[in-house]
Amino acid sequence: MRILVLNGPNLNLLGRREPDVYGNVSLKGLASELMLVAPDDVELTFVQSNHEGALLDALHEAFDYEGVIFNAGAYTHTSIALRDAIAAISAPVVEVHISNVHARESFRHESKLAAVCLGVISGFGLTSYTLALHALIEHWRNRHD
Repeated sequence: MRILVLNGPNLNLLGRREPDVYGNVSLKGLASELMLVAPDDVELTFVQSNHEGALLDALHEAFDYEGVIFNAGAYTHTSIALRDAIAAISAPVVEVHISNVHARESFRHESKLAAVCLGVISGFGLTSYTLALHALIEHWRNRHD
């Protein structure tokens, strides 16, 4: 099973950016933690970009994946293009947020992506990614048993 872990703008600053909101672990540390918890039969690919077009390209290439964990950052609340790309691919996508976006500024309360995602996990810190990983694995196994 292949899963794409896709991170959008400013997530390259994890561990340094607003640690009271996003924690002290870097994006590289997050990748290491996810690889440790992933079963042996799950291959993770990590992509991060601050550019919407690069995120679109990564989603377009996700046809070869069994799932996508996607933290689109601020693009979650603004990008119809990312929404359309998620709707266009066959791989299920789990939208992930480190913070509880509903406990923050009102402009963060609406996701343009959620309606075309398998699910949304928000507010559990970096554990949100682990929860998304387990959700995708279970979803895939339930469809292929």
